[in-house]
Order: sequence, then structure tokens, then C-alpha cells
Amino acid sequence: MKVIIPVAGAGTRFRPHTYTQPKSLIPVAGKPILAHIIDSLLKAKFTEFVLVIGYLGEKIRQFIHEKYPELNIVFVEQPQREGLGHAIWMAHSIIKKDKEIFIVLGDTVFDIDVNMMLETPTSCLGVQEVRNPREFGIVEVDNNGFVKKLIEKPKIPHSNLAIVGLYKIKEVEELIAALEYNIKNNIRTLGEFQLADGLQRMIEAGVKISTITVNNWYDCGKKEVLLETNAMLLQRDHLYSVDLPPFDNTIIVHPVCIGTGCQIDNSIIGPYVTIGDNSVINSSIVKDSIVGSFSNLRDVVISHSIIGSDTSITGVSRQLNIGDNAEINFS
Repeated sequence: MKVIIPVAGAGTRFRPHTYTQPKSLIPVAGKPILAHIIDSLLKAKFTEFVLVIGYLGEKIRQFIHEKYPELNIVFVEQPQREGLGHAIWMAHSIIKKDKEIFIVLGDTVFDIDVNMMLETPTSCLGVQEVRNPREFGIVEVDNNGFVKKLIEKPKIPHSNLAIVGLYKIKEVEELIAALEYNIKNNIRTLGEFQLADGLQRMIEAGVKISTITVNNWYDCGKKEVLLETNAMLLQRDHLYSVDLPPFDNTIIVHPVCIGTGCQIDNSIIGPYVTIGDNSVINSSIVKDSIVGSFSNLRDVVISHSIIGSDTSITGVSRQLNIGDNAEINFS
């Protein structure tokens, strides 16, 4: 079964970080979001991957070739960002002969037994109850537990079951046909060709789609969620660093993940901190934060912050959200 991972979006909700790197390559708990997704799928014994790329797609190609050189993968270009349904349809020539496909959104970290989805006799969606359903694609189910309606970001939701970005589709030909119909007839929701609309067309044609509840799901498109995901993964999956070098006059409060080649002295690091490779931190306190590679922090106190790579910050006690290649001096 092929896995389709759409990663063509510009990640506008996560700027300034996505000006210089795709959202799926933003680091969390020691590795990019995309690596967490692929590693989970490899553990579930998936062997064929299709990545739909667009914005900063060459960086994703480079990352995959360097990190997963033996991965059986095909890249598909989505030159114009026309929505998730359009992204999946762009791969139609590759998947049209497949009996089943698995779709995973490229900015979603999930906690589910994937085999439960694979063993479900019908097509199925991963779902979870949410507090504000207006921000998500929502499903309504009938008395038999099958999906009867999918709506993308409804103004007046009649359900709080959000689609979490995991889809197993058994009727591949029907999905391709439904998406193609919507594209040819310019049927859009919120200005885009939505996957939810394609699935709704399939349901109206008689296709049965069930749901499976996901234990934990993190849509890493916002700063707060990314930091929450970082803390959860560091603690739950034991991704924190255990064999750290002796940093001079420094206290490490686990869980933290510190990359290779870092120089840290006279500082307190943690808890819930991820630091990229070759960063330098002097006389600072850092907690509940993500710091990119090759960054330089001196005389700073930061928490609940995301600092991009190649960034220099001196003399500050703030909450920050700073992209790559920045230089800030508060002294």
C-alpha cells in the first residue's frame, strides 16, 4: 500500500519560520516533523511513499535523499496550491492501479495503532473530538457509525469530530474520479479543492467510510501546538539526550534534546527544550523552547519560544518566535 504525504503548503500560519524552510521540516523533539511521520510509518511496515511537494520542495527532496537514501519514494509536484484535494489528485497517475492508499498530512504528529486502520474492512478516517470544530474538517456519522457528511471548517458545526489528517482509502478509482469531477467543475470550498469534498461525493455515491479515534493528535501548524508536541514527544517517547557531554557550569533539567557540536556554559537548559546541532549558549536560561541549529544565545532568558537556525540573540528576557538567519541584540 502506498502512502501519500502532501507537503506542498506554504505554512503561512507558521511564519516567519516557513519563509526559509517547509513547515514539515521544522524540528520538534530532535528531528523534523516529517521524520516523525515517516519513522512511524516505517515501523508500521509501509514501504512505498509518494510526497506531493511544492513550496520549497527542493529542501524536502534534499532532506529525504540525505535522511532516507534507500526509501522507495516518488515526488509529485503541485505547482499551484489549490488545496488538499488537488494535491492528492496530482498523484492520480501513480496511484490509479492501487487497491488501497494511505494518506497522512505532512504537518501532523499522531498517536494511533496504524494497523487498526489497515485492518478496518472499509475506508476509514482518523478522528478526534475538538473544542473548536470551526477550525477543522468535521465529520458527522450515522447511527451505524459510518460517515454521512464531511464539512471543511463549518460555520455552524453539527459535530465536534475533527479529521486528524489520516485517511485509509480502499476505493482509489472512486476517489480519483470524485476529485477530478470537482476540479473539472470548479467545485471549491473556502477557495480550494478539498479532499473532504471528494470524500463526500464518494459517500453520496454509496461508498462506506468509517472512523477510528486517535489517542493523541498534534496539528503542528501553530507555535503553541508545536511546543506542546515537542514536550509530549520528549517525555513520552524518551527522545531526550542521555549521554550529553559535560557542559561547563550548566544545569540540564530533563527532558531535553541537544544536538551534536553544541557549546553550552553557565546556563540552565530545560525542561522541554530541543536544541539543534552546533549551537552556542552562554549565561542563559532556556525552557519549554525549540532552538535551531547554528544559533547563538548569550545572556538571555527565554521560555515558550521558537528560535530559528543561524540566529543570534543577546541580552533578553522575552517570549520569542523568531525565524532563521535573524540577529537580535537587546543589550
